[in-house]
Amino acid sequence: MDRIFKRALVPSDFKGSRLDKAAATIFSDFSRSQLKTWIKSGTLTLGGMKVEPKTRLSGGEELVLDAQLDSVIPVESEDIPLTVVHQDKSILVIDKPPGLVVHPGAGNPSGTLQNALLNLDESLSILPRAGIVHRLDKDTSGLLLIARTMGVRNRLVAELERREIQRQYEGVCQGVATGGGKVEAPISRHPKDRLKMAVLTGGRPALTHYRVMEKFRAHTHLSLTLNTGRTHQIRVHLAHIRMPLVGDPVYGGRPRFPPKPGDEIRLLLQEFSRQALHATRLAFHHPEDGKLVSYRSPLPDDIRMLLEILRKDANAGD
Repeated sequence: MDRIFKRALVPSDFKGSRLDKAAATIFSDFSRSQLKTWIKSGTLTLGGMKVEPKTRLSGGEELVLDAQLDSVIPVESEDIPLTVVHQDKSILVIDKPPGLVVHPGAGNPSGTLQNALLNLDESLSILPRAGIVHRLDKDTSGLLLIARTMGVRNRLVAELERREIQRQYEGVCQGVATGGGKVEAPISRHPKDRLKMAVLTGGRPALTHYRVMEKFRAHTHLSLTLNTGRTHQIRVHLAHIRMPLVGDPVYGGRPRFPPKPGDEIRLLLQEFSRQALHATRLAFHHPEDGKLVSYRSPLPDDIRMLLEILRKDANAGD
């Protein structure tokens, strides 16, 4: 374990701020949650005293951090190909393929995006989850943002919490939408199936906007924008309005067919092997200069093929 010893005076412009919030700016090399833990344990003191994270500051006090930094649990580097959309000294933008788990966990000790990132840049090993700022489900494809330093990670995570990172998706759902709209419904862990999420009173607030891009005989191509980032949010919200994503193995139910479907469309809908959801656009303020940057990812082949066959079926009767 490495010893950390830092001193700092609280600037006057932090007067009235919470200690844990101010500390995350003053000691930006560490996450707010880590600093909060150190405050609670007395490892980070205010004016030589152990205080609560919510303590309000007056300005001019001395902060002293004297801590032992535990080594990050090692995740092995693995040579897994990645599509890098953008990279500079502060960030990486990755286009994740379907089927790639974001980070190791129960049942997935290796073969993840995190393992691949460590092969791409070994310096990411000092960051929580190799700098991954947000996540996508295993079978959702598309854009992911990676920070390359702790300071950048903290800024981007804060921007994500303030809903300043724009995340736009495209999905193909079952059912024909009459128009665009929004789903505003709280999400929490399913009370009986712990692998699922559900719309439940008392859950965390969640808001998804959707816009119709193209209608078919029994399906709709949607553009979707997240205002919040709950686990499985788009999948749960679309299932809640009875328009689940094509291929969703958890929330989708049985595939729906248009009237008198041909063999081609019937077979494709029966065998589509993942939720038809792709993170197509990512926009945020770059941590170096604050300028708004935007990145796009084209639809992957399987969703493009799905749309082509749905379009062909819709045009067959014209």
